[in-house]
Amino acid sequence: MPPKPKDSPTKGDATRFAIEDAAIELFMEHGYHAASMRQIAERAGLALGGIYNHFKSKEEIFEAIIFDKHPYKRLLPIILEAEGESIDEFVRNAARIVIQDLSSQRYYIKLMLIEIAEFNGAHGAKFINELAPKILPVFERIVKERKNLRVTQPALLMRSFIGMVLSYMLTSIIVSNSMLEKLMPKNAVDGYLDLYLYGILKPVE
Repeated sequence: MPPKPKDSPTKGDATRFAIEDAAIELFMEHGYHAASMRQIAERAGLALGGIYNHFKSKEEIFEAIIFDKHPYKRLLPIILEAEGESIDEFVRNAARIVIQDLSSQRYYIKLMLIEIAEFNGAHGAKFINELAPKILPVFERIVKERKNLRVTQPALLMRSFIGMVLSYMLTSIIVSNSMLEKLMPKNAVDGYLDLYLYGILKPVE
């Protein structure tokens, strides 16, 4: 079951988070469309009418999950402390932290696929508007302090970092238990980060 947010001081909040957890389990088991409000209520231990005291619709539950359960809330302080002496060190440290966390909580990656397929990223766009002001200053500082970067736009650097992590996670799911997975080196994450930082071509001498 996904971890509950730490701040749940009221009975109403606890019920709300229980509904979100129940919905996540059902979305993972049956898909978004196959999960009904009645099933979510039953899984959360509520009467059907009780769930509507907290959420008006299944989509509203899904949007709440995107915001309440996003790993950045627990990862951001750790990432901020992971800054290394070089851009190479920072990217590697930050990426390992995020990938390790998402690997243990893969439900969120699957929720993002539902978000893209079912809602065309509408909730994700709202979330980015909340996330960017908290994350973007990290990349602004990197661009300002590091003079050897080819990227001069903090927003582009942030987007590319997010894209690199997501592409690693998505391809990990796709190749899981396949022939390709067996051919991967033990340090696949490091190899992926090398490609992100330096590309696939050796420097021309």
